[in-house]
Amino acid sequence: MDDLYENLVRYALPLLAASLAGGLIGLEREYRGRPAGLRTHILVALASSTLMIAAVHQFTWMDDTPHEVIRIDPVRMAHGILTGIGFLCGGVIFRQGLTVHGLTTAASLWVTSALGTLYGMSLYGLAIGGTLITLVVLAGFRWADHHVPQLSVIDVVVRYRRRDALPEPEFRALLDELSLHSSAITHRLLQGGELIELASTVRGKGAEKGQELAARLCKDDRVFEFEVAPRKD
Repeated sequence: MDDLYENLVRYALPLLAASLAGGLIGLEREYRGRPAGLRTHILVALASSTLMIAAVHQFTWMDDTPHEVIRIDPVRMAHGILTGIGFLCGGVIFRQGLTVHGLTTAASLWVTSALGTLYGMSLYGLAIGGTLITLVVLAGFRWADHHVPQLSVIDVVVRYRRRDALPEPEFRALLDELSLHSSAITHRLLQGGELIELASTVRGKGAEKGQELAARLCKDDRVFEFEVAPRKD
């Protein structure tokens, strides 16, 4: 009975705690519709915890090996876990136009792996504290996104028919009217010279600036097509 209790504390409890922490973080990502959700975060936490348990308790599963030749070094295992998770994190980061998405989800996968590692080492105080702070950052700070004044960074691409091309000064005047500031505007000819493209990264105070710019471009009959992409994960 004592052996059963010891095994539960040593093996089952860290795995369950890591899975719960990964599930809570993944649930927030799932609710936001991110590419890595509930199952992915649970598996990341579970894998990290399992590997760390195996590293910490090498004497148990290497009982046929002389103890004097066994070198327990959990730090090397943790380093390998966090290095490997980088490949998975890279898979959720993608570029759409001029905007990069998935950085927050990649960071949540990385911290979930770190938390799973801590649970695997039975460092419950540190792991639970990290889990709570992670949930506050992901879920609680959403309030700040909507209530704290912020600077909007927007990638803008506008395409005009060449015969109806809008001069750059007039395009800059539109940005100035909306209190959007651009340091440089690039020009391109597309579709064999039929279209002129103006592209820029603009900045302005207020989260609604992108909507205002899109509304003004929709009313301009000279615009063939446009992209207004706020930089937000």
